[in-house]
Amino acid sequence: MSGISRRGLFGVAAGTVAAVVAPTAAAATTSASGPSLSFGVGPLRLRNTMDHDDAWAGFLAGCDPTWSRLPETSGEAVFLGNGGLGAAMYRHPDRRALLVELGDTRVRDHRTGGGRLRIGYLGLATVGEITAVDLRLSLWDAELAGTVTTTAGSFALRCLVHATRDLLVAELTPDPGEAAASWSFTAFPGPAGNPAPSTVVDAGGGRCVQDLAAGGGHATVWRVDRTATGTRIVASVAASYPARTAYATAERTLRAAAVRDAGDLAAEHRAWWHRLYPRSFVSVPDHRTQSFYWLQVYTLACATRADRPVVSTTAQWQQATSRPRVGWDLDVQLSYGLVGAGGYDELDSLTATLGRHRAALTSNVPAAYRADSAGIGRASQDDLRTGQVVAPGSPTGTPEVGDLTWALATAWRAYRHRMDTGTLRDVLYPLLRRAVCFYLHFLVEGEDGRLHLPPTYSPAYATTPDCNYDLALLTWGCRALLDAAGRLGVRDEHEPRWRDVLDRLVAPPRGDDGLWIGATRRLTSSHPHFSHLLWFHPLHLVDPTEPAGRDLLRRSLAAWLGRPGALRGHSYAAAASMCALLGDGDAAYGHLTEVFDRFLTPTTTDAGRDPTLAAPLAAAQALTDMLVQSGGGVLRIFPAVPTGWADVTVHDLRAEGGFRISAVRAGGRTRFVRIRSTAGEPCRVAPGLAAPYRVRPVAGDPVPFRDRDGILDIDLPRGADVLVTTGGDDEDLTIAPVTTDPTPGWGLPA
Repeated sequence: MSGISRRGLFGVAAGTVAAVVAPTAAAATTSASGPSLSFGVGPLRLRNTMDHDDAWAGFLAGCDPTWSRLPETSGEAVFLGNGGLGAAMYRHPDRRALLVELGDTRVRDHRTGGGRLRIGYLGLATVGEITAVDLRLSLWDAELAGTVTTTAGSFALRCLVHATRDLLVAELTPDPGEAAASWSFTAFPGPAGNPAPSTVVDAGGGRCVQDLAAGGGHATVWRVDRTATGTRIVASVAASYPARTAYATAERTLRAAAVRDAGDLAAEHRAWWHRLYPRSFVSVPDHRTQSFYWLQVYTLACATRADRPVVSTTAQWQQATSRPRVGWDLDVQLSYGLVGAGGYDELDSLTATLGRHRAALTSNVPAAYRADSAGIGRASQDDLRTGQVVAPGSPTGTPEVGDLTWALATAWRAYRHRMDTGTLRDVLYPLLRRAVCFYLHFLVEGEDGRLHLPPTYSPAYATTPDCNYDLALLTWGCRALLDAAGRLGVRDEHEPRWRDVLDRLVAPPRGDDGLWIGATRRLTSSHPHFSHLLWFHPLHLVDPTEPAGRDLLRRSLAAWLGRPGALRGHSYAAAASMCALLGDGDAAYGHLTEVFDRFLTPTTTDAGRDPTLAAPLAAAQALTDMLVQSGGGVLRIFPAVPTGWADVTVHDLRAEGGFRISAVRAGGRTRFVRIRSTAGEPCRVAPGLAAPYRVRPVAGDPVPFRDRDGILDIDLPRGADVLVTTGGDDEDLTIAPVTTDPTPGWGLPA
């Protein structure tokens, strides 16, 4: 790795950290989020203080997790990743050492029923016992930096997983007392029935190759260099199947890095992250919530990319778990809300994976239905192959039918935020058509003239006829298909059938206690899943702004949350989103606090026995639901802000219909709303402003609008921006972070 030895990999990063602490007069860099928000509005100007890198570096520095105590477990660990390779750093449980555990979303057992595999860890053996740490994970640079103090001395440590190359780089700068600190690699045993890993170590590093009985395998290669001030370790992990080429791939990755200037590699890494964050901006006055949100953006970008596997239970930070797979009954669907709302399209591995592996989705249904149907079982690996989906009404097995349709609804939501026709035409429409067709094979007409479903399974609860989980998904699917066919100009032979389903499908079973699980099953015990409530969230099929819908949601929530014994973090995150639909910001915030206080580790990972990323990522989506909503065809600005949040700022937060929303709340009042249309969709907005409304174009001719009881219908063409304010206000049109409270952030602060 002579190229890395010639020049410190972290030299530029150190300058960036210094700039955060003491900004210089260097020229600002234009944000990659698109055109600057500054524009003329008569004599006024809308000013974006977040349109340069220094502003982002300073803002995100305030959200960085810090460690003033040594992380003892994986739940307290510092974590890094690039959607494939990942690392988690914490204390070695048995000896005087730090460990950097390596993981990769592509490393798995390819035998039937096999799961994600643990790889091994780089151990940093210290001379003395560790007595103190001062570590910071820079979200802006996606890099760990800090100092570790031992009974023998101290050392500075910097570590990153490269954004676009499968490289981990860690640099150690010790004082004389810790000069003998050394690196090693320890492999975890392979799965039963497979060869033992083969490890070879030499003076400059080593390699560990794990062949697998089913074919292929994975390899870890590392090099340790002496630098002018200490040591640097560079490692790569690769996987292959069915050929055993992982070692050659990992070795090529190290060699390719060796011929690049190390400073250029670091700049390349940071540039990727610096392009990501400014896609949108959220600032709220609660420091813990604000820091949490940005840590979830970082987490999702570490966990997946569009060209990497779909998010699994714990992504690449694999720990001992009974669920080392991709979960399709909830985990996937709760992990992607930030993709659409934040505009992070490069993280949409869900849509990409569904498109890449559509043949597997067909093979997952019984052979009799493969001509026109598709489905997915409860768990898979990244290839989406599962056991056969059990048909509705089957006397044996669990007929869990709706998971693919729910996954497609999640991908649909991301599509609706960007409105790209290619995704609709090539992925969503053909796959959704197949998912709905599978349902259509089993619908039966009852004596009431309604269409009914035979028994299907409501995830995590029970099997019942007319299961609300499936009725909601079938209803959504038919509506979406009709919309898609219209947009694509397709005359589909199934359109009459879809319309018939929407006309005659049985109403959702319900009672005084709200929505039931299904026709023959009430909710009678605690239930962690909200599968029976998909009508409200996230499908938006029942309007809670209407009295009947509002009453039904309130009763359903009371019945569900009133049995708290089995509720988990993802339960309260979903409850927060549903309370946001009711416009109850205080209740929504209360449920977020419940997630934070009871169900997350200090680094925001799930604290459960089988941890997943679903709970924290769903909680981040709940925050965006409190600030901007767009389900049901109406943009709602600040619909559920807690009463204690007098000041809130959002910029370019995405909404369904291809809209970008910027808005400022100050002193307890919404001051302005800016709406930009990227698709020319109908613009209906509840602006959260006091009347009378003033609607002005950013540029060009006046924009016609109509006020329909507080809902503005604005004729907003594609590419146009409009500013909505209260007439007569003395407007301060500034996008800037709000002042936060002194609540401690995340990590292990003092």
